[in-house]
Amino acid sequence: MIVRMWHGRVPTSKAEAYRRFLNERAIPDYQSVEGNLAVYILERREGDVTHFITLTFWKDLESIRGFAGDDIEVAKYYEEDKDFLLEFEPNVVHYEVVGRSSGGDVP
Repeated sequence: MIVRMWHGRVPTSKAEAYRRFLNERAIPDYQSVEGNLAVYILERREGDVTHFITLTFWKDLESIRGFAGDDIEVAKYYEEDKDFLLEFEPNVVHYEVVGRSSGGDVP
């Protein structure tokens, strides 16, 4: 299993609207791709800036290519992101899952 991790920053004044966008538009998009196992969105407020981390869990690298295209290291953005994000980080990070617990709902 591979985790794809993306980080973005938005003005805190737009955080609630961005959270709604992620849940209504981005999560269903991830889940529509064969091989996507789960999506988690993390949020942390830091004064006037709110950080979002998207963790997507994938069956394998080929599944990620189905979502991101051939260059899986390049971040994928939506047209709506321009209304929220303070910058566009060019890359994502991938991690191979090498251990886990057997409890809970996490894949």
